Amino acid sequence: MYSVPIAIGRREVNKEHSDKGLNIRDFASINELVVLSNLENVNAILIERKENKEDRFIQLRKIAKSQLATLDNKDFIKSIKKLSETTYLDAGKKI
Repeated sequence: MYSVPIAIGRREVNKEHSDKGLNIRDFASINELVVLSNLENVNAILIERKENKEDRFIQLRKIAKSQLATLDNKDFIKSIKKLSETTYLDAGKKI
């Protein structure tokens, strides 16, 4: 399933980095990790519904592309809600 959201396949990463004890998650972006986590949950639901492997893969691939596109186009800094002009100053005084 790792090959769904992430361009490089698990086998390639494992071959290259297996001697170092690393896996695909060690090289994924934050967005890819979020999508991977979501896909694992969706995959569990699809398995529970007895969907066959090919149909699950097609659905997971569509979901992965959609979620990655959404996350990659989101400006998270602008989406953080600022509570007041002094929020960061007040937080700094507590430290």
